[in-house]
Amino acid sequence: MTLDQLRIFAAVAERQHVTQAAHALNLAQSAVSHAVAALESRYGTRLFDRIGRRIALTEAGQALLLEARIILAQAARAERVLSEYGSLERGTLAVHASQTIAGYWLPRHLVAFRRAHPGIAISLTIGNTAQVAAAIEAGLAELGFVEGLVESEALTSIRVARDQLVLIVAPDHPWAAMPALSPRDLLAGAWVLREPGSGTRSAFTQALEGLGIAPDDLRVVMELPSNEAVRAAVEAGLGATVLSASVAAAGIEAGLLHQVPLCLPDRAFHLLRHRQRPGSRVAEALIAALGH
Repeated sequence: MTLDQLRIFAAVAERQHVTQAAHALNLAQSAVSHAVAALESRYGTRLFDRIGRRIALTEAGQALLLEARIILAQAARAERVLSEYGSLERGTLAVHASQTIAGYWLPRHLVAFRRAHPGIAISLTIGNTAQVAAAIEAGLAELGFVEGLVESEALTSIRVARDQLVLIVAPDHPWAAMPALSPRDLLAGAWVLREPGSGTRSAFTQALEGLGIAPDDLRVVMELPSNEAVRAAVEAGLGATVLSASVAAAGIEAGLLHQVPLCLPDRAFHLLRHRQRPGSRVAEALIAALGH
């Protein structure tokens, strides 16, 4: 028994007329008659009594009509669900993002996407760059956003934005009064840094190497797992750090932090996807909303 056979049977049963049912379904009368005959033959049960030129439902036909209406209604709901997913009226999307992106860059894009597609539910999980890459590789999320470099044969990486790193200290730190810093100054200072695996830490490491400084030679007095914790420790006078300009901006404006002049390269924000997993329509729509 197929859905088409049930649709044809229900159309005939509700009209008690083969020709009218065929016209309503835009089918040939012979096709409608054949579908009804195939059901009766398959189950060895008459569904209609032929009374002259009229037809009437048998007891079996009446029972089948009740079930057919339920099944066809469920099928219609299933079709609507698929249609809504296809038209982005509903759906879900799992996104993982590293801390700087999740806290300062991505939210406005997610809000704009949500306004355009209110039926789409987006789940955002925050971690460092290494954790985000691992989640995409494991299939825990469809899209990942990171600020660090990721080397993985399983992932593709697309640049979606750029960010600027800044060196910050507390206002009463000795560096706050210095017009410039030498590599010796950087090596002598106390540092509060993000944990290994974070994109911020990775970008700073590369910047140090560009200045001819071995990252392991820095005097790191504390490693913390979030931008906010690092910023608070620096505000409290524990040492210096390098963070995204977006993370430091509020503290600098409030006079709680001081930006020390140091030429640091900007860095890219990247979108990660699994190379072998096809993207959903929801994921493609979010990527398009980002301008990619």
